[in-house]
Order: sequence, then structure tokens, then C-alpha cells
Amino acid sequence: MAVFLIKMYNLTPILYDIFINIYLISLKAASFFSVKAKKWVDGRRNFPVLNNKQKKIWVHCASLGEFEQGRPILEKLKQNYPDYPIVLTFFSPSGYEIRKKYTGADYVFYLPIDTQKNATKFIQEVNPALVVWVKYEYWFHYLTELKKQSIPILLVSAIFRKSQPFFKSNNAFWKKILSCFDQIFVQDEASEQLLNGIGITQNVTISGDTRFDRVLEIASKKTAIQEIEKFIEQKQVLIAGSTWLQDEKLLAKYMMQHKAKKLIVVPHEIDAAHLKNIRHFFPNSIFYSEWIRLKDKPNNIQVLIIDNVGMLAQLYQYATICYIGGGFNKSGIHNILEAAVYGKAIVFGPHYHKFGEAVELLKREGAYSIQNENELNKILSTLLNDSTFLNNAEDIAKEFVIEKSGATKMIIDYVEGKRLLTNASNCLTVSD
Repeated sequence: MAVFLIKMYNLTPILYDIFINIYLISLKAASFFSVKAKKWVDGRRNFPVLNNKQKKIWVHCASLGEFEQGRPILEKLKQNYPDYPIVLTFFSPSGYEIRKKYTGADYVFYLPIDTQKNATKFIQEVNPALVVWVKYEYWFHYLTELKKQSIPILLVSAIFRKSQPFFKSNNAFWKKILSCFDQIFVQDEASEQLLNGIGITQNVTISGDTRFDRVLEIASKKTAIQEIEKFIEQKQVLIAGSTWLQDEKLLAKYMMQHKAKKLIVVPHEIDAAHLKNIRHFFPNSIFYSEWIRLKDKPNNIQVLIIDNVGMLAQLYQYATICYIGGGFNKSGIHNILEAAVYGKAIVFGPHYHKFGEAVELLKREGAYSIQNENELNKILSTLLNDSTFLNNAEDIAKEFVIEKSGATKMIIDYVEGKRLLTNASNCLTVSD
């Protein structure tokens, strides 16, 4: 949801509509200068048209990370209820553009902007029998219209913080939004307690985070990547995932001092300008797209730069140590579970406190946070030179993921127990 809406605590429906329209105007203006904003606007020009006589399952995700979080549920629903078409919607281009051809869903769309007219029309077109929203996204008109029509709505893998507007004194608008969900599956006890504190008690379940199920599934299907194996050549390798500029500068200094080590860096952004900067930081480097074209591969290249999207989750299996990027940005670190599932020691920057899995894994000593170059050198030296220390961190990471799995089953059990999708006949096309 737009930042300005999150910061507006004492909202009313009228104020909400004003800000939605301001937000839309701002994005249209930005679309002349921003590729991402242009995709956001252009993707919503044509309103989705579906077979509105047929009941469907609607899954909504803000972006790519939430899609991966909701994917285990979506795929299990598709498996258990194959007669219900799946509609998948995204708010952000970073989710839609990468997953618009995802075959696990029958329809993939941008979610139209949240106005009363759009919400009513979209819900009429989708005709959902069940709605699943992932982690967050609290669009007022969509949720209240679904509630009005008595369509079951689940919020899954939700996590709440005290700073959110739901828990401020003037929270009537936000509490109304939360009351639209038939069931809220939260990641942790702290989130449950926050909801209980504002009187939401009957429809809250601690299920954990479906991302644990997702990464276990990915790891179970891992395959060998020969091009990566040829680059590593059984040497110690640091794999740095979802890196930003500050991460890359830090890693460049480390690699200059440790020329016997190898690094595979997977930048968060792979636009031409960013890739050019990374190449500058790492003189003895090669892009993956170049590496795979070489027939005779040199063994003296120190750094491999992945210049594509989609490899990271499989790459972590080859790491001696995993460095997770984003920790020097206020938005925080990226997904650490994709590395932890392989039983890898994990290192990341100082901004991790919003991510419960990072906090807990730090406490268990399966992960380590660093503030600067000296701390990075110290922890990597310890991990790489003390096999007992390294193995302990690896075991903790793997056990942590296994221990926290099972959220998907709990949510699917709820759908089945409540008979929210009672039988296939409910989803068949009916005559006028």
C-alpha cells in the first residue's frame, strides 16, 4: 500500500478516496519519467474480462516476494480443487512482469486501482468462491465489497508491528479493514497479541510463515548447474544474493584481500548501469552470460556476476557461506530462507530487525550481522577457518527451516475444515 496511506492514521473512506486519486495522478505523471511507473499505469489500462459465470479462487500478492510466499498455498489449492480456475493478481510491476506467464494460475493480472467502481466490477468479473491475500495489502474497497458479498477472505503469512496504523488510537478505519478477513493467519505470537489488543481475537491463528514451506520445496527439487560447478572448482565460495551498491563495495574490498576465494554475486537490480558498476568493483570478474559461452573456461577468474533473474534460489546450494544483500538499506535484508534451507551459514548487514527469521537465526547463531568491513573480515575468517564453527552454523540454519515449516498445511486444513470450497459442482458454469 502507498506509503502516504500507511502514515495517515485517522483515515475515513472519503479521505482514503482522495489519497487514492492523488496516488493515481502521481503515478501517471511519474510514468513519463519512470519505466516502473509506466508499466504500473499501462498494465491497468485494460480492465480484466473473465468468464464471470464460473466460480474462481483469487490469490492476491503485492509483489514477487509475496508471490513466493503465497505460492505453496496457491499450488496446493490448484491441486486439491482443480475445477476452480485460479486468478492471480499483483500490485507491483516487479511481481507481475516476472510472473505474468506463471502457468500455475489460469489468469494473471494487475489489481486495478482501489476505487469503489473498480472493486465492484472486478469482483463481479472474477466471481471468487475464495479469496487469499498474502502477508499485507489492505485495500479498503476490495475488502469491504468482498465482505458485503459474504465471500470468504483469508490473510495468510501476515505479520504486524506496533508502529502500524491498526494499533494507533484513531484506528476505526483500519480496524474495519481487518474485520473484513474471515481468518487471519499470522506468522508469530507478537502479531497475534497486537490483534488481540484491539479486540480481534476470534479469527486469528498463528500458522507461521509459508515461505519455509516454499524454500523446502525449492531445495527438494534442486538440480546441478554444471556451469557454476566449473567456475567454483571445489574452492571455497561466497555467494552474495540480492546485493545492493553498498553490499557490492564491501564485498569488493574483501575479495581484493582474499584472492584465493571465489565469489558469485547476484545483484538485486540487473540494469545495464548497475552491472557496469559491479564490473568496475570486481576487475577479475565475468558475467554469467559471457561465462556460459566460453568453450575453454579459465580457472583464474575470481568473481562471477549473475546477469539474469531466477537462478539465486538454486545457486545457494553451492555456497560455503551466503551473504544476503539489502542490510545496508533501511528497507532491510532480502530472503535469508533460500540460503538457510540448504544448511548454509549466513551473513548480512545491520538492517534486519523487521525480519523475524533473521532475528531468531541470529539468536541461535546460525546467522551473523555485520556493520562494516572489519566485522565482515572477522566473521568470514572465523567461519572459513574453523570447520566446527561453520558446521554448527550450518546445522542450526537447516534445523531452523524444518522446525518452522507447516504453515501451508494448516491453512489448507482450515479451507477444507470450513468447507470453503465444498465441491466441484459449485464452480461449474451456469446458464443465464
